[in-house]
Amino acid sequence: MKSIVLFGASGHAKVIIDVVERCGDYRIAGLVDSGKTRGETWFGYKILGGESELRELADRYSFEGGIVAIGDNWTRRLVADRVLDQLPGFSFVSAIHPSACLGRGVQVGRGSVIMAGVTINSDTRIGDFCIINTSASIDHDNEVEDYASIGPGAVTGGGVHVGRFSAISIGASVIHGRTIGAHTVIGAGATVIDDIPANSVAWGTPARVVRSRKPGDRYL
Repeated sequence: MKSIVLFGASGHAKVIIDVVERCGDYRIAGLVDSGKTRGETWFGYKILGGESELRELADRYSFEGGIVAIGDNWTRRLVADRVLDQLPGFSFVSAIHPSACLGRGVQVGRGSVIMAGVTINSDTRIGDFCIINTSASIDHDNEVEDYASIGPGAVTGGGVHVGRFSAISIGASVIHGRTIGAHTVIGAGATVIDDIPANSVAWGTPARVVRSRKPGDRYL
């Protein structure tokens, strides 16, 4: 069984640990988190060290891949880049909870995680380093670009396009054929009936743009 590490030790990491354990494809060697003390235990797994020690840790523990277990889309990208700077060619793996239902033709990119109870219908493409969170429903022919996230219980209709780094928050709904631009946040419980431009924050029913945002602005 392939040995992997998780980058980040947080509540989000707990959920990813559960997904990895249940899918049974990988063995977790431990966690890497610069904000934790080496040797302490997080959700049953040892903190191996921090990001600055990656070359040493890779030699010592012989892990063969990993997942960035961080919920914020931009931060997830920064961590992935730092890993690749130290370990070029590092293998980021995806994990899919066994209760998730994926239709024919669905593609899931590297480093992405599909949580419990998710439905993804036919010919949808999930990019690299995405999060499809608990009980989200994504209909046919969607495109969810790299580093985007779909929150718990969020729903999209057919043919929806979600741009890079964008976040569809908990319980939001996007009707069919709509485009959410890159670096955009759709607020919790919103109903999207029109396209939403890039670099925006939108909420409400129907969803309206309430302000702009810059790439990397925090939203969690």
